[in-house]
Amino acid sequence: MILTGPEIAQAVAAGDLHIDDFDPARLEPNSYGFRLGPELLVYDRETLDSRRAPGSRSLAMGAGGVVLEPGRFYLGSTMEAMGSPHYAATLYARRSVSTLGVWIQFSAPLGHSGAVFPWTLEITVASPVRLYPGMLIGKLAFWAMQGSPLLYDGKYTGSTAAVASRLSEDLVTVPTDGGA
Repeated sequence: MILTGPEIAQAVAAGDLHIDDFDPARLEPNSYGFRLGPELLVYDRETLDSRRAPGSRSLAMGAGGVVLEPGRFYLGSTMEAMGSPHYAATLYARRSVSTLGVWIQFSAPLGHSGAVFPWTLEITVASPVRLYPGMLIGKLAFWAMQGSPLLYDGKYTGSTAAVASRLSEDLVTVPTDGGA
């Protein structure tokens, strides 16, 4: 069952839900609005290898924002650390952001119970668009769970900003000759 805005506020007040810098003005009917953090990550190689950690560089956004270009992939983060050991969460773009041609999440919208940190955003744009640090960019919905929770304790635990892919940590060497 999805939490309503008032239930999100109650869960934060009770300490069952963590949202840094909680602001009741950002409560929505069934979600909480979050802001874009001040830095973006950009991969520094044209071709990435899933068996190797990708190199990236940080791109700080000043008060004037930064223009994102089509054909580039950016990693951003939420300003807020959010999550809960009692609820699962899903991340969505704000409609006004997505209808501007900005996508903030492609493949990993589920936040497991126990994961409490700034969320990494997978950002791409359809046309050049200027984004600003601190702008409302998305919303997080929280869901009651059925059964005993299994708390997240994965490789992104302890994140404090956008995190590049850590897929290489999961991969084992696969023979390239096709043999066994």
